[in-house]
Parts: sequence; C-alpha cells; structure tokens
Amino acid sequence: MPPRKRRKLDQKPKTKSSSKTISHGNKDTPTFSHWLMKSEPETRIEKGVDVKFGITELKGEPNQTACWDGVRNYQARNFMRDQMRVGHRAFFYHSNCKEPGIAGIVEIVKESYPDHTQFDSKDIHFDSSSKKDNPKWFMVDVKFVRMMKRFIPLSELKALHLEHKSTGGALQNMYLLTRPRLSVQPVSKEEFDFIVSLEGKEN
Repeated sequence: MPPRKRRKLDQKPKTKSSSKTISHGNKDTPTFSHWLMKSEPETRIEKGVDVKFGITELKGEPNQTACWDGVRNYQARNFMRDQMRVGHRAFFYHSNCKEPGIAGIVEIVKESYPDHTQFDSKDIHFDSSSKKDNPKWFMVDVKFVRMMKRFIPLSELKALHLEHKSTGGALQNMYLLTRPRLSVQPVSKEEFDFIVSLEGKEN
C-alpha cells in the first residue's frame, strides 16, 4: 500500500550526486534519475489510522518536505535504497482514488535511510522481524516542486500506452502501465519528458 508520510525528518539531506551504476549484492544496476511515487489522496482508514497523503498534504508539510515512509515491497524499497539520489525528480501519483493519475512533481532531497516506522509497534507499518542493527526497510525524503499544469489521468496514459505499443512511442514500456502494482517505480527520461509535454495538450 502507498505509505502515509510523516513529519519526522531525522537527518540533513545528503548532497552526493549519483554515479552511472551502483553495486548492491554483487550486482551492478543501471541508475535511473526519474521516478514515479504513489500515494493516496483520499481518506482510507487502516487499523484506525487515516493513510491519506496527497500532494496537497505534502505542500502543507514544513518546508514542503516529507519522508516517504511505509514502503513494504522489496523491489520498491530497492529502487529507493539503491538508486534514488539527491536531485532526482519524481512524479507524485495519486492512487487508490476516484481518478488516479499524476498530480505533480517532487524532488529527492535526502537519500535512503532506515524507515523509523518499521520499529514502532504502534505504527501500521511496524515490522517485528526488522532490527535496528539490520533494518529491512528504507525511505527517502521528498520535496514539493510544483503541481502539473493539468492533472494527467491514468486513463489518458493507458490510451497512449496502447497506441505507443504499436507505434514504438515513449510510453510503450512504462512501468506504470506494464508493472502497475509497484508504489515506487523508475521512469525513463524519454517517458518523463513526454508526460511533461502532455501538460499543454487537452485530453
């Protein structure tokens, strides 16, 4: 499920830039520089807690910055832990709502560090199998950059994906449309630029 972000920001953002590849677990992985991150903009109660956190909530955080906690999928975690770097841009995607789609753009302002919610027994994301000396789950900090000039709905992206599969367009292999369940996923520069170009076009 998409995480509920917290106001707690434990450390100052890292400032190192990314290299072309990173090594983790003896496996070199190409580094992406653009992402899509999903969160829920509408009220949903889980274990007595409202997990709502849309881009409006991010804008209301101190310095318009929040930690992206609560990710409990290993592939999504690996993207955040191993490949996200300060300065990377991401689409803020509204999910599990009446009209899912891309609402705005955020920037990674702090690289991965242990997600504190995994150690909090009162938190809905508590993981009793995770230890502080060997944490399982990680998060990054994101900062609001801007709203999209117009909301880009999933329905529009799906239609373009079908078109691009036959024409070889920019969205033919986009994770959102081929592996949609991931809450944190990479976006190629071509995909990112193409979607930004949609802002000036009527749906």
